[in-house]
Amino acid sequence: MHESYDYSLWIMVIFNVVLFGGFVFGFLRPKKKYEWRTLGVFAAFIVALFTEMYGFPLTIYVLLSLFGSKLGVTDPFQHVNGHLLGTLFGAPAWLKLIICQLGGFVMLIGLIIMGKGWRLIHAAKGELVTTGIYASVRHPQYLGLFLITIGMLIQWPTIITLVMWPILMYAYYRLAMREEREVEKIFGEEYLTYRQQVPAFIPKILAKK
Repeated sequence: MHESYDYSLWIMVIFNVVLFGGFVFGFLRPKKKYEWRTLGVFAAFIVALFTEMYGFPLTIYVLLSLFGSKLGVTDPFQHVNGHLLGTLFGAPAWLKLIICQLGGFVMLIGLIIMGKGWRLIHAAKGELVTTGIYASVRHPQYLGLFLITIGMLIQWPTIITLVMWPILMYAYYRLAMREEREVEKIFGEEYLTYRQQVPAFIPKILAKK
């Protein structure tokens, strides 16, 4: 018998899916079919994540079925024991909580980066943006999304989301490269020069002023 059951909070699942899904939708604003498909991959990722975070701890349940008492978990349905890496490595509850806070911090950085990129793009009204955060990285909104999902994996890794994450990153990488080809057609040599000077996702340490 377990001492507590900290799951079946489906309202929290729905709330977080709508919150994060709506936030990303608001910043990326998909219009074309392939953009919607990529957003669909992200939606599947956060549904899987929050279902295990608040709905049912499938990952820990599967691991307990395979390894049983070897995991050293006395109450698998206590929420803090649902943290995959912390439980596998036998981390105490306080360390699991610190790891979760670290994940939240990485997510916050991602949100800030996405916001900075969004403001510059919308203020440009169709012109090529090469200043601000765009002087350091060509795709700050996707970089922000990458950091948000990495923060989610730090905060609450699961078997399903660990498998899905590389697929999600590849989908957005392809989308970014497709968008670059379209922008190149519009701005031509100006964009080619910019692309040669500024990295796609990993920012330069010192941006040009």
